[in-house]
Amino acid sequence: MSDHEPLFVADERTQLETKLDEARAELVETLDGLTEEQARRRLVPSLTTPIALVKHATFVEQVWFHVGLAGCIREEIGLPTEVDDSYVVGPDETVASVIADYRRVCDEARALAAPYAMDDEVLHNRRSPLSLRWVHLHLIAELARHAGQAGPSPVSSSTRKPSSSSTGTPSCSALSALDPGESPTTT
Repeated sequence: MSDHEPLFVADERTQLETKLDEARAELVETLDGLTEEQARRRLVPSLTTPIALVKHATFVEQVWFHVGLAGCIREEIGLPTEVDDSYVVGPDETVASVIADYRRVCDEARALAAPYAMDDEVLHNRRSPLSLRWVHLHLIAELARHAGQAGPSPVSSSTRKPSSSSTGTPSCSALSALDPGESPTTT
């Protein structure tokens, strides 16, 4: 039995969807423990507060899945036409309501993407045609970037496995001694 994570050898779709869901969760985690005031605090001269980044991510998910993939019209689903407007958090919105809205939109995005293959084309975007795979990769990168902008996300030390020299895997110094055409082997 292998001791690696099942995700490491899962099919492409499972890997992409899992990584996208992890990026979504990491962005939401940036609001954990913040007060309403802290979530709205601007740390840089821009619209990027922690709560605004989650609100913007809601917009981004809808642009890619609801509009780009499903062909909805922005105005029909209440999306702003200007990107900057997607960062605006209303006075009646709370951390809890913004997170709930984001999670609802993510659930809708998963349902919209489910019947499509990763090679299927997303046709209703200004950059179209592009593949659903590209949309997943783009969102993973964008959400990770926004999580970094929002603040540190705790990384559980239990998810990291210590390296072991007893695995038979060559060390980095051993790899540099290999001939360019030679493959590392274990003994």
